[in-house]
Amino acid sequence: MKTKRIFIGLLLLLVLFFVISCAPVGMTKEEYGFLYGIVHGFISPFVLIAKLLGANVALYAEHNAGSLYWAGFILGLVLLLGGGGGGYYRRRRYYD
Repeated sequence: MKTKRIFIGLLLLLVLFFVISCAPVGMTKEEYGFLYGIVHGFISPFVLIAKLLGANVALYAEHNAGSLYWAGFILGLVLLLGGGGGGYYRRRRYYD
């Protein structure tokens, strides 16, 4: 029971870290690469909710490194959303 509380607490801290790491538009001058693309892809659903609520945050980095950043962004989205492959496997197993 105690390990479950610790896990939930650490998970909430991680989500809080990703949510507050969104920078306002035009505040950064450095160029972002692959690893930042993964982080930005992972936090993009939270940024989208903040954007819908009226916050002045960017959905992606303005100063990105190009195709490597976008590959990381898509990979971050896939890691967060799960990719959907497991649902196909479960569905197929029940019908076979």
